[in-house]
Amino acid sequence: MRKSLATAAMLACLCLTAVGAFAGQVNTQSRARELAASFSKSKHEVKERHGVRVEKFKDVRSEPVFKADARGYSGTYEADFGCALTITVGADGRAEASGSEPTSDLARPRRFTLRNARVAGALLTGTKVYDDGATEELEGVFINRTERNSPTDAGTMTFGLGVVFDPPKVGQSFVMTRLFYAVKR
Repeated sequence: MRKSLATAAMLACLCLTAVGAFAGQVNTQSRARELAASFSKSKHEVKERHGVRVEKFKDVRSEPVFKADARGYSGTYEADFGCALTITVGADGRAEASGSEPTSDLARPRRFTLRNARVAGALLTGTKVYDDGATEELEGVFINRTERNSPTDAGTMTFGLGVVFDPPKVGQSFVMTRLFYAVKR
């Protein structure tokens, strides 16, 4: 009787652990999709004046990239404003990274290293530690970003890391809520 109770208790623990792991995976996937969607946008305007038709079209679609082997995310990524990020990911998802992001004057990038970095699904999380010792959380998603400039354009796909700034980066003439680091080829 005791043996069967112990077996039942052990099976219940295993089931709860499996359910918890599955729930964590689902949460990671849904968060990755949510972040990727924040990097999507669409604009289509048509103006006609004095018989002249002007059409503006821009469509950007971003989808998270879930790799079976987390080491596939390792590499060097580049963004606007002279910013870059180099990341090395182990098979277990632990990562080491260093990089830079824009400053308020956009003149020179602010450097950081990533502490306690981890890749789970397509999400990268960790704590940025700046050269001056200040810290800030980092959350990003590995995405395929497809950009189209006309309705008939097949689009150009770029793989990279989309990083969300919370709080946003504020400069003299801009507010930056996110930054896309494209993989360096």
